[in-house]
Amino acid sequence: MEKEQIAERIKEIEAAMGAADFWSDPQRAQALIKELQDLKAEAEGGSAYDRGGAIVGLVAGAGGDDAEDFARMLFEMYRKYFEKRGWSARILHENQNDHGGYRNMSLEVNAKGVYGILKNEYGVHRLVRISPFNASQKRHTSFVLVEVLPIIDKVATIELDEKDLEITMARSSGPGGQNVNKRETAVRIVHTPTNVSAHVDGERTQGANKEKALAIIKAKLLRLLEQERKEKISDLSVAAGKIEWGSQIRSYVLHPYKLVKDHRSGVEVRDAEGVLDGNLEPFLEKAE
Repeated sequence: MEKEQIAERIKEIEAAMGAADFWSDPQRAQALIKELQDLKAEAEGGSAYDRGGAIVGLVAGAGGDDAEDFARMLFEMYRKYFEKRGWSARILHENQNDHGGYRNMSLEVNAKGVYGILKNEYGVHRLVRISPFNASQKRHTSFVLVEVLPIIDKVATIELDEKDLEITMARSSGPGGQNVNKRETAVRIVHTPTNVSAHVDGERTQGANKEKALAIIKAKLLRLLEQERKEKISDLSVAAGKIEWGSQIRSYVLHPYKLVKDHRSGVEVRDAEGVLDGNLEPFLEKAE
């Protein structure tokens, strides 16, 4: 919607709100109020989803065990930041290796304004350190893709054709034990035209996992539409081979010096351990 159209629609809704019978139809009134809020957010350069929750995904890329351990470090970093903010988070899917690292994982973060604050974390993150997995104590570089997607309550705006969906019921890898029943309900969905995928096993039923996975697929597609990159829709599905040198948005250097640098904003923090302990404010304050 063009700026002029947004401004005109805002005027129409505000005029309707001034009418004596505005609340005679409460459902319509609430819908108009929500539309007004979304339009104002869009007019201010924000997304209609900025005020809602987010799904955060981590995908280990180049770097082997180190990259999967880096995914664990980033998970801990975000978890501690969420705790400081009082945000509730729960794991939707996790694929761990034998060292406690993550090949990939995703979690849902529910609180007001989460997506607006976290959305710029989307991108490749790079770690430089002495590898704890290398006996020769050599410096090692590894990469993890951080995905941040909005939680969409009403996803009717994105229509999915059933023939474009490859849905498999799976048992995710990892430890079994008391969680084995839950793992048997795992659902993986691939949107075949774009290769965008989602894997969810954190819900209690297969149906709930499927619903959540569909919502994630739609959120990924919506993010591309919001960026007006329809012609490059497959770019969202970043292959592991692309999560590598030259594509990073932020670097975490632990050797030979300590520094965390955001390559987009230029923000630098020398307390690298503090950042990994959840002190992300210097990188996120511009988003609030």
